Amino acid sequence: MASQESILIKQFLKASMGNQASSATDITAARQGLEALSRLTPVADDIHVKKLLIEDIPAEWVTAPNAESDRVFLYLHGGAYIMGSCNTHRYLASKLSRSTGARVLVPEYRLAPEHPYPAALEDALTVYRWLLATGISPEKIIIGGDSAGGGLTLSTLLTLKNEGETLPALAVLLSPWTDLAGSGESMESRAAADPWLKPDQTRFAPALYIRDLNPKNPIVSPIYADLSGLPPMLVHVGNDEILLSDSVRLVDRVQSAGGDATLKVWDDMWHVFQTFAIPEGQQSIDEIGEFVQERL
Repeated sequence: MASQESILIKQFLKASMGNQASSATDITAARQGLEALSRLTPVADDIHVKKLLIEDIPAEWVTAPNAESDRVFLYLHGGAYIMGSCNTHRYLASKLSRSTGARVLVPEYRLAPEHPYPAALEDALTVYRWLLATGISPEKIIIGGDSAGGGLTLSTLLTLKNEGETLPALAVLLSPWTDLAGSGESMESRAAADPWLKPDQTRFAPALYIRDLNPKNPIVSPIYADLSGLPPMLVHVGNDEILLSDSVRLVDRVQSAGGDATLKVWDDMWHVFQTFAIPEGQQSIDEIGEFVQERL
């Protein structure tokens, strides 16, 4: 049964989305709204935050007291490739640092429509290669992200694989957006249950990022790619979200290609519920920590 906290948050999200329906395509309002939402979840006092530039890409180290200096979680934030920042994902990064025992690096990759594809992918690759150049072993790197950041994680892994570069040790994906064509059956079957995402808005955003590129191009929609040869992967997704099929099909296809992928579907949960201070979110983060600690 869903916690009382999650029920209240879901009601809040439904009311907020109803009020914002008229400005669904207002990018400035969407960015401001996500920033405002993040202020509801401040980080704990013992979390150390350090800003830096990585080849002109703003980024942030988020480090819990128990984090090992040589273990890094490269986290690519979500936001439909058009919004999101270190601010919006600092709370989640802090929780992941504590649970995984890793320093979390959150880059602010360039956003569309000002910087369409391949800007975000180029920035993600730059940051990963910078980590290797600074002496971090790929065997100590976890890469992951939520929503669009989950899709970008896969695009990064596929590009590294195709170019013959060393891959990180593990991948962790939260409600990854893997199909910009929006062909998953959950886009319709979960539309009434999803308190946050709407099919029409979700289908609007890709054009801002990929412009005239085919939305089924495997580099932007990894669900259509050759998914063999990827690192062990953990995927968490909510049962009440329109992108559920993006996770289910991803894991099925990774496993069919001989890969190591684990899926958990959370009952009564919505898109990237881990960003909220609810018991289910903390349980998911704890399980991610267990996955990382066991595998590394």
